[in-house]
Amino acid sequence: WLTLMAKRIFSGIQPSGSAHLGNYLGALRNWVKLQDVSTDVMYSVVDLHALTVPQAPVLLRKNIIDMTSCLLACGVNPQRSIIFQQSQVPAHCELSWILSCCTPMGRLNRMTQWKAKGATDNRDIINLGLFSYPVLMTADILLYRATHVPVGDDQLQHLELARDVARSFNSQYLVEFFPDPKPLLGEVHRVMSLRNPLQKMSKSDNQELTRINLSDTPDQIRNKIRKSVTDCVSNITYDPDTRPGISNLISIYSAITGASHQEVVDMFIGKQSVDLKDTLVDIVTDHLKPIRETLMRLEEDLGYVETVLDEGARKAELKAAETMFELKRLLGLH
Repeated sequence: WLTLMAKRIFSGIQPSGSAHLGNYLGALRNWVKLQDVSTDVMYSVVDLHALTVPQAPVLLRKNIIDMTSCLLACGVNPQRSIIFQQSQVPAHCELSWILSCCTPMGRLNRMTQWKAKGATDNRDIINLGLFSYPVLMTADILLYRATHVPVGDDQLQHLELARDVARSFNSQYLVEFFPDPKPLLGEVHRVMSLRNPLQKMSKSDNQELTRINLSDTPDQIRNKIRKSVTDCVSNITYDPDTRPGISNLISIYSAITGASHQEVVDMFIGKQSVDLKDTLVDIVTDHLKPIRETLMRLEEDLGYVETVLDEGARKAELKAAETMFELKRLLGLH
């Protein structure tokens, strides 16, 4: 990361409402750190991607504001990063169409998430957006000619598509117009569901007990951790394959404190899962306290959050316009 000062970093997050602990440890905490190693950082609330599934308009708007508030509360600073709402910059859709004209359908058919969706749903009723959204994701990145993209390992396939499309375009038009965006994996912590530790912690799960939201109260955090699924073995060991529940709690403890998995295990020699849970309650509650307090303040000042998005959109639009002007000239559109 120390060599990124002259590079442009871009990443996006869907507006799922208040972020959860998995979002924070897996992505948002790294986003904050990246502000220290680059002066050109852009983070987008990618609301257009949310439209691939039906959305209630009022709730979607609230979720956009809530996710933006979470970014701010976690430490993403609008004075050091551009924070903006994807749909406020129309060039995302414009570039998506241009790139869709040079993206093979066969490549989209091979995308892992599409194959998983198509295997369970009727393709006659699945919307086109679910099939083509990787192209929009590619446009999100290439519109700003980002050089680095912080992603989780589950998004590497989408970034590889963006890299391939950039190379293909450059080759077709004999230019070096789009950079080759590289992944920034950083400290990746995969946080699993508290009720089903074989699945990632997710906002899409209807059970509130499966996740810890950044806005949760201390009582809610305590209740969720104490009710988290473990097993009948009394001692504390780290083995994600055979003991996924207790291993997930150890991973959360490790991610927040910086202790290794083995160091956490050693702290609880001769103790039981309830002891780990009780200690983890305090660690998570203390760590999330300043974030929750900031979220509460922002709830009383939503005008500020809107202003952050508006100013971010203006800054992003300037960068997007530069790219699109040069691109259209290359394509012969003007």
